[in-house]
Amino acid sequence: MAALTVGPGVIRETVRLAALEVPGVLAVGRGGPRWRGWIGGAPVRIRVRDGRVHVTLWIVARPRQRLVPLTSQVRAAVGAAVERLLGMELGGVTVLVDGVGD
Repeated sequence: MAALTVGPGVIRETVRLAALEVPGVLAVGRGGPRWRGWIGGAPVRIRVRDGRVHVTLWIVARPRQRLVPLTSQVRAAVGAAVERLLGMELGGVTVLVDGVGD
């Protein structure tokens, strides 16, 4: 049986879509002016090490969201997507809230 290889772009897009499905997430990206995104780089960073996927993700929260539960929900959604949809082992998910939208 042939092995399936999942590219980093597919992992990034799966992570982005999983995070956006969490109701309190307004955007996957950086808050503030657009130039911050250009300087800070991509809002989803993926590292695959020893067969495990490590994710760092920047989000913008919707107003009046409790941030600790929101980040827990995003971690759970991303972890489930990586494990169930992609069939890969999760190493860890770091969620950084970089702003609160209007």
